[in-house]
Amino acid sequence: MTTAMPSRALVEADIRQTLGLVPSFFSEIPDDTLGYEWALFKRLELGETAIPGKYKELLMVAVHSETRCRFCLLFHTVAARLQGASEEEIQEAVHLAKHTVGWSAYVNGMQTDYERFAAELVQVERHLSNAG
Repeated sequence: MTTAMPSRALVEADIRQTLGLVPSFFSEIPDDTLGYEWALFKRLELGETAIPGKYKELLMVAVHSETRCRFCLLFHTVAARLQGASEEEIQEAVHLAKHTVGWSAYVNGMQTDYERFAAELVQVERHLSNAG
């Protein structure tokens, strides 16, 4: 059973109404998947989700700082600003990405014992929960 997708013209009309134009990267998506891709993009990138927009965009800035996708980094930096993120918040998101990737490289590179790490984290969690 297949679900009929709206025509390319209808999808592009919705994109144009939402974004003010049809970005070229949407123009390159095949007709049979454009409707699906736009629906996902519109819901996840532009819609209300469990994560508030500003935080979602700061998260994506951090992710794409590390994936080094300059297209995604530019998109999400602009989107973060549109969602009210300050330059300081954007910088912090990038710094946090650098920081956590560094720790990941270290503990993985040193082949830290995972079970011991997990057990210690339980102790830390218990201590911090009781301290607050």
